[in-house]
Parts: sequence; C-alpha cells; structure tokens
Amino acid sequence: MTGADLLRRGIAALAGIDGAARDARLLLAAAMGIAPGRVTLVLGDPVSAEVCVRFDAMIGQRAGRMPVSQILGFKAFWQGEFAVTHATLSPRPETETLVEQALAQSFSRVLDLGTGTGCIAISLLVARPDANGIATDISPDALQVAKGNAARHGVADRLSLVRSDWFSDVTGRFDLIVSNPPYIAASEMPALPPEVRDHEPALALSDMADGLTAYGRIAAGCRDHLLPGGRILLEIGPTQAEPVGALLSAAGLSDITIFHDLDGRDRVVAARHPG
Repeated sequence: MTGADLLRRGIAALAGIDGAARDARLLLAAAMGIAPGRVTLVLGDPVSAEVCVRFDAMIGQRAGRMPVSQILGFKAFWQGEFAVTHATLSPRPETETLVEQALAQSFSRVLDLGTGTGCIAISLLVARPDANGIATDISPDALQVAKGNAARHGVADRLSLVRSDWFSDVTGRFDLIVSNPPYIAASEMPALPPEVRDHEPALALSDMADGLTAYGRIAAGCRDHLLPGGRILLEIGPTQAEPVGALLSAAGLSDITIFHDLDGRDRVVAARHPG
C-alpha cells in the first residue's frame, strides 16, 4: 500500500466531515512523522504496517469527531505551536485578533485570566521580551498544559501561573489585562459542532447561563487590578459587544473600543483605566 492509497482510505472514512481531505493529510503526515508540506512528495512511496496502524487509529478518532488538534496534541497559534489536551480549548484563529490589538501598544506587566493553553499570554511575552506577567485558570490540568507551553516557548521565567477563579487569587496591578472567557450561552451549546461540544471543556466554553457571567466578574474586579491608563482586552462572541462594553463602562472604564476579526465580526472589546 502506498501513501496515496492510505490517504484515499482516510478521506473516505471522514466523508461528511468538513475539511476531510485536509484533515486526512495532516493525520497522514503525523503518522509518517513528516512535515505536512512533504506529504505530496511521498504519496507514491510504500508505507509500513506501523504507519497504517497509526494512521487508521487517528482517522478513527477524527471520525468520532475528536478535533485534529487533540489527536495531534498541538495547535498552531500566532507565531508558535501550543500543546492541547482535553483540559483546554484549542486556540482559535479569531483569538489572534486579541493578541494583535494587545501588541499594538506597549505594556510591561500582563494578566491573562482563564489562560487555558497559555497561548495568549505566552504569545504576548514572546513578542515583548522585557515584559512579564501572570496567567490564571481555575483548572489545575489547564495550568499544567500552560506550564509546558511556557517552557517550550522560553517564557517560563517571566510567566507566573496561578490557580484562581478570575481575580480571587490575583494580587498586584497590571498595565494590560487580557481574557478569552467562556461566552457561549447555555441555549447555544446544543448547536455547537461535536468537535467543540463533546471534546472541549464545557467550563471553558459556557457559563451555562446567558454567556455574560464571566464578563460581569471581570468588569467588577478589573479596575482594582489595572494601573492608571492600563488597558483591558476581552474576546467576545459576535453579538456581545454592546453588553460587554456596557459592563466595562459601568465599572468606570473609558475609551471603549470594538475590534473585528478577519471575517468582519465583532471579536474584541477594549477599554482603559481612566486614571
């Protein structure tokens, strides 16, 4: 059997899943231990029984709607790759909007609330070698993933990881606070793709209410943890700009600004401590 035969078999097994051909190629590359860009070069080569077994196992997981990132154990984000497990959300391209806007201005101390894989805080510290920060999560398993990612990207000495329920165990003030909190409403959960609904941590997806609970908690505490003039940037769902902006304004923040993702959807709400 050649690589091409194996790839055709994988694509057929994933029939009905969006991006089946792309996913099968990524999984074939992983099974063969090569970069995805090299798959085309080896499609005519025979494959070993071991490769077939690995590939078929991965295809079986994907057919069960496990996300490719969890099968591979990593996901590309911003300018790096981040380990992913069942304890963390897989980094999304739209979250790069938050990183881009955070880097548009200077900062020296950042707080990342609900860090998950750590991809936001780590990406920011990689880009700002003179900065340091704290990343929190309520999940100890997520913090372990973030710890490994921080070490892999060389920022472990500048990033403290703290188990905290939003601000509950955070001390000090920061010139930048960022967060991608759970913002999916309970009523929206059943309609999510099974890759998300069945395989990613529900605690990181939804407050099991109206999707705004975390924003209320963050808004209530952020002014006490921002330096005068400091910024906060929050990722939001596409319909949440107005209520989240109102929460930040009611908390005494100013300069409420909405940023759009590459699809033109509202994606980040930013505000500033008015001091």
